[in-house]
Amino acid sequence: MAGFALHLHAFGNGQVCTHNMVQPVSIDLQTESDERLVKLHVDGQPGAIDELIRRHRDELFGYLVRFTGSRAMAEDVFQETFLQIHLSSATFDVDRRLKPWLYTIATNKARDARRWLRRRPSVSLDTPVGGSDDPVSMIDLMPSDGEDPQGPLQGAEQSKRVREVVDRLGETQREILLLTYFQRMPYAQVADILNIPVGTVKSRLHGAVRAFGELWGEESEA
Repeated sequence: MAGFALHLHAFGNGQVCTHNMVQPVSIDLQTESDERLVKLHVDGQPGAIDELIRRHRDELFGYLVRFTGSRAMAEDVFQETFLQIHLSSATFDVDRRLKPWLYTIATNKARDARRWLRRRPSVSLDTPVGGSDDPVSMIDLMPSDGEDPQGPLQGAEQSKRVREVVDRLGETQREILLLTYFQRMPYAQVADILNIPVGTVKSRLHGAVRAFGELWGEESEA
């Protein structure tokens, strides 16, 4: 992703609302909120969108790798997502939180990308994601009696089985599990991202956990 922010600025030059452009001033962007950074980007502040990309790069890219099953596709969707943020930044309501909007755009673009797949990848969720100091693997999906997952499964064989079961879930169930279990998002944020009521989030999650359990049982009996 090196140099992506520069490419994004060049690609979208002239697309952001500029009627309120201000003379750039020295600002410590790392201390600004996400929402304030969007406003600063609209106003022409250099580096504002670069800081947004830096903050959300690892987490969002990891989510997209899990969602699409392909690091190459996740890279494309990541770039398309921030290009859309750039082009639509003037319409963003700064009184709302950025993260649900960001993940709504990313999820929609990831859905579109997956529709172009001719076939399912043979190992769609096998690649570790996250930062180099704290890689994330697909080993945290086993449900408990409540709504929180059990501690991580142990052993490479169990991890492989979890990945295989998740790959067999439908797209809707897959989305819910990724957002709630891996991104650890509250129901309200998931509802915003998927544009569904909170009650629907809960029912879909319960259905996804149940489907996962049934598939897990089939894997165990095979």
